[in-house]
Amino acid sequence: MTTNQYPVVLSKASLEAGNAEVVDSNVTVVNGMYQELLNSDEIAPAALNSYFVDFYLTQALSGGFAQYVFTAPEREEVDAFVRTGLEGMGATRHLDLFNRTAAAFDALSEDEAEAYLDGELDESETPVAGVVLLDELDGEFEGLLEEEDIIDLNAAYLRGQSELLVLTDEEIEAHIAERVAQIPDLAERQAEADEEALASAPEFEVIIRELCDVAGYALEKITMGDPNYDHDGVTTLAWHFSTDHGDYIMVEEDEEAFMIHPETKEIIAAVEFEESEFADA
Repeated sequence: MTTNQYPVVLSKASLEAGNAEVVDSNVTVVNGMYQELLNSDEIAPAALNSYFVDFYLTQALSGGFAQYVFTAPEREEVDAFVRTGLEGMGATRHLDLFNRTAAAFDALSEDEAEAYLDGELDESETPVAGVVLLDELDGEFEGLLEEEDIIDLNAAYLRGQSELLVLTDEEIEAHIAERVAQIPDLAERQAEADEEALASAPEFEVIIRELCDVAGYALEKITMGDPNYDHDGVTTLAWHFSTDHGDYIMVEEDEEAFMIHPETKEIIAAVEFEESEFADA
């Protein structure tokens, strides 16, 4: 299946509601597809155009173009979706403003751009011409929204797609699951996603996952931290978590961590670690 054959997917409820609900429905569906490890080339281009235009709108309203730049994962790719989306929606004035604002930011020196994103140039006694221009363009953006409503144009763009699939929430879940089942390298993607998640996980989660591996249990959810847990007569921090074999607690000592049954206090698993092992976790 080539990219242009993937349909835009919207919920039936959103089409019966307002324009904002239609745009939000597309965002929810695309987020669901990303979370289930579908790649951009496996999602309808129009859905992505709409998704990233809404992302741009949300960030710009929150903190101007600086917020958009700061939060855009890969700006070159995201910029392209925003430009294509604004053009496809007929938001010609917003497209012009986006291009002028992107050019103004890209014209900043590396040091100026870094200081601008950190908010340092706003406090500078000496105005930087590029930053003054960006502030003016941010003000122009807010005024333009009253004349060229991105949400209304975005919703009309989604409704007007020739490849449009309108489903209930349950049907959307089934549709995404069906699409995921067709991924040829799904196991590899899942392993890579797990590795990336573990690399960015907090120290306590890394330890809990190690304990579950030792016990042969599957971690389901870390529920809470208890700073007043009594472990062998000592008040310590304990983490409660659930597995496919029930609920357990993790506590740490100097060079060891334990997985404990909350009622029997039985130690189910233990891992030893050097003091520096989780320093960067």
